[in-house]
Amino acid sequence: MPKSKRQRTVHLTRTDKGGRPAKDKLITAIRDAAESFKYIHVLAVENMRNVALKDVRSEWANSRFFFGKTKVMALALGTDAAAEVLPDVHVLANKLSGQVGLLFTSRPVEEVVEFFKSYTVPDFARAGNIARETVTVPEGPVVRGAENDPFPHNMEPQLRKLGMPTILKKGIVSLVRNYTICTKGKALTSEQAQLLKLFYHQQADFRMHLLAYYDVDASKVEDMSHEFPRAAAIAAGEAPDAGSDVEDGDDMEL
Repeated sequence: MPKSKRQRTVHLTRTDKGGRPAKDKLITAIRDAAESFKYIHVLAVENMRNVALKDVRSEWANSRFFFGKTKVMALALGTDAAAEVLPDVHVLANKLSGQVGLLFTSRPVEEVVEFFKSYTVPDFARAGNIARETVTVPEGPVVRGAENDPFPHNMEPQLRKLGMPTILKKGIVSLVRNYTICTKGKALTSEQAQLLKLFYHQQADFRMHLLAYYDVDASKVEDMSHEFPRAAAIAAGEAPDAGSDVEDGDDMEL
């Protein structure tokens, strides 16, 4: 394994002010991981969900995940040849932008690819996501789910507030006319996203795409666009349904 250069000084004045202890901790943890694992992967996350991410962590308990400020993570690895902690790892560090994180692991690349290609967790879409299908609720009693469960009468005001033309008929929540919650191909509003959740319609999937990886022994970065063609668009936020429940700038180490 190449000799580490992790003792080089990193100047945090190049990042946003505030949270210096957290940045120092993240940098130290990333540098320690760089010395402990054979591969460093950059992951582009589609529809980030904390719960799903914790489940992935359980599946990869012998590896390390980092999600934080991308500038800080890049500085931890080194953004140029003079500052990098491992030979040529700055090539990987410069791919850290957008909705991405780092995976440090010693598992074979083939195993990593196989896992993340097949790992999908359905979830509810958020405002701004693109509707995958048109959802229309017919006139009459309002029901939801595979069992056609009726809505509780005390939810009628909430449905009406979200835009549905509902009334109570003998204690039963009813629509006075057909109502389209969303139209396929159009961006969801916050009201539409809430309605889809109330009606149990999941139109989003949590996925993790490999953008690139660094082989520590070979001191080489490999692009993974041939295996994950949407990774770059997801990372750049150009994919229409790549929503997140993690605010920009949140520091997460998993």
